[in-house]
Amino acid sequence: MDNTLRLSYLEAMGIDVWLSKTPLSTQPARPIVECFEKAAEQAVDEWALLATEVQQCTKCALCQTRTQTVFGSGNTQADWLLIGEAPGQSEDQQGLPFVGPAGQLLTEMIRAMGLSRDGVYIANIIKCRPPGNRDPHVDEVVNCRPYLQRQVALIQPKIILAVGRVAAQTLLNTDLPLSKLRGKVHMLNDTPLIVVYHPAYLLRSLLEKRKAWQDLQLALQTIKIIED
Repeated sequence: MDNTLRLSYLEAMGIDVWLSKTPLSTQPARPIVECFEKAAEQAVDEWALLATEVQQCTKCALCQTRTQTVFGSGNTQADWLLIGEAPGQSEDQQGLPFVGPAGQLLTEMIRAMGLSRDGVYIANIIKCRPPGNRDPHVDEVVNCRPYLQRQVALIQPKIILAVGRVAAQTLLNTDLPLSKLRGKVHMLNDTPLIVVYHPAYLLRSLLEKRKAWQDLQLALQTIKIIED
């Protein structure tokens, strides 16, 4: 890989690379630096490979109706991973998650926690829009699950927010209603998971915004305990 391009990838991932002004022969720690650089380059390659696989996926019938896949966006080294259910019309057109009116509210929810949208990572249970924005079918979830699992493994987040009923039920493998799932700290493997209202629901039910803020506060309290 071209050195300039490699450095731009590392910078985009938030990895600092120190460039020495002295000859390499006087830098005994260079092999250690090379180790970190190779690891970072490998991570970039794994993300690129995974994104290409998703883009070319034809495992289910959604490939016939999508405009484009919606892989995910944000900081690939984020502490926070937000997972929704599926792309909607705006997402299908732009190829990015949560970019419609619900996405704008989600952005404000992220800011309310003192975070930035660029500082978290946002993905969905499935990568293609179901026709008419219906709930994902079981086979669609099954076929997309490995992609999401690989994203989680690459990010290694400190906390996961399941955004909405479908995402929560799918991630936790339960049919309990969202009202029974929110307000608790669940675990997805070894990672704490908090269930929050979908912003599209909040746009229709303004009185629930107080509960939504309680869920976000629970998430903040949980990650504070982890970091302390």
